[in-house]
Amino acid sequence: MKNRIKITTFLLVLILLLTAVFGGTSVFAANSTYQKVADLNGKVIGVQTSTLYEEEIMDRCPDSKIMYFTMPPDMINALKGGKVDAYLIEEAGYYEHYKNHPELTVVPENGGDCRGTVAISGKDKQKEARLLFELNEFIAKHKEDGMLDEMYDYWIKGFDANTSVCKEVTYTGENGELRVGVEGAYEPFSFVSFGKDSGFDVDFVQRFCAEYGYIPKFDRVAFEQIAPGVETGTYDLGMNIILSDERDDAVTLTDVYYECGIFLVVLDDEYVSTTNFIESIKNNFHNTFIKEDRWKMFAQGAGLTTLITLASILFGTLFGFLLYIACRKGNKIANGFASVYNWLIDGMPTVVLLMILYYIVFGSTRVSATIVSIIGFTLIFTSSMFDMLSVGFNAVGKGQVEAACALGYSDSQSFFKILLPQAAHHFLPIAENEVVTLIKETSVAGYITVMELTKISDLVRSRTYQAFFALISTAIIYFLISGILTRLIRVLEKKIDPKRRSKDKILEGVVIEE
Repeated sequence: MKNRIKITTFLLVLILLLTAVFGGTSVFAANSTYQKVADLNGKVIGVQTSTLYEEEIMDRCPDSKIMYFTMPPDMINALKGGKVDAYLIEEAGYYEHYKNHPELTVVPENGGDCRGTVAISGKDKQKEARLLFELNEFIAKHKEDGMLDEMYDYWIKGFDANTSVCKEVTYTGENGELRVGVEGAYEPFSFVSFGKDSGFDVDFVQRFCAEYGYIPKFDRVAFEQIAPGVETGTYDLGMNIILSDERDDAVTLTDVYYECGIFLVVLDDEYVSTTNFIESIKNNFHNTFIKEDRWKMFAQGAGLTTLITLASILFGTLFGFLLYIACRKGNKIANGFASVYNWLIDGMPTVVLLMILYYIVFGSTRVSATIVSIIGFTLIFTSSMFDMLSVGFNAVGKGQVEAACALGYSDSQSFFKILLPQAAHHFLPIAENEVVTLIKETSVAGYITVMELTKISDLVRSRTYQAFFALISTAIIYFLISGILTRLIRVLEKKIDPKRRSKDKILEGVVIEE
């Protein structure tokens, strides 16, 4: 534990030094030649996954390489780091980017048109038809009376993250709940402010639900997961789905509820930063932890990560142990099941397993994403525990069983009193690594809307457009959780070490005839 703390401290100091040396330096592209979209032909262009913006420029930039990103802030960092020469973003999203990064500018020629629609689940055809009619009626009505224009001006053109809030509405709920998939980290469309869902898309849904008798429940996910979630019935509605002919054929889409241009964003080579390193660090720290009490979000994320980890270890240990008990006598059915089970779990990426559980197995149910993630990681740790038990018991000689029988132990007594402590001495060191691996794997739970630690880090980065403290603090918390749990395993290992047990304890309950 002490060595791990020393290594962590060293890495943090090294990162701070590197940031001090390179943090104020940006790699600026000479954008004076980028006056038209075609000027970027042959360059590397960033785009957010599933937005389809690249389709708007490929005929003008056929030789360009497209690089895909999950979050807009990652595209900004890639641009500043020289990994891409430009990135595509809708006009509505660019305004907030520019507020946080005045070194950005846009190519004068428009990159295309963005038309946002709402995707509707087709699982329940009657409900699908009703929602399509109601949403189109809502859009047409409020385009005519100007409400959607007012919302666009408020959220897009005049957006201020410190003051912009959703209109207060009252839900009657006579038509039930609507589960809505929104992008969890994208100002000004959908984001978390003071622990509440906010943004243009959220405001749109809330006003619709209040007017048509629904109660909204928002799931914050990566943008590319919204459409699949609607298709499988996990969400009734998916927001901000960019209209295309292919999508219009594949899923039911409403009329367009907002439209704007698409910008090609590049770096302004004439921009000169006046912010020094110390001011930048102080600003970064304040925005990451102090502003809007965001430290509470990190605390909640760490708590949920710990809960998922502990619950998965507990249930995985129990089920893995029961599976081993069923197999240890050579039962063909149990061993066949264990073989297939381990083959499936070991061969499947964690994120794929979670998405299958969330979007397919539990797709049409209301089981929470947290419960689904616990189930998924329990399945993974069950496989790990079964393998560890097999290794541990195989390392114990058969003579131990014969000796236990000679002393008068029953099968269950010899298993728990003689074999298990010795086997644990072999598999507990392996368990340390398995627990650390499990903790790190929980970082993908955000793919199914779980607000775990990494997802919280993404949400904060999406608000601050600053990565340093959000990522470093996340790494530190993972180190601490891993250190505490591995320390507990080492304490347990010492407690059950056969070499540390007294003779009286070993022979407790055994009657030796003289």
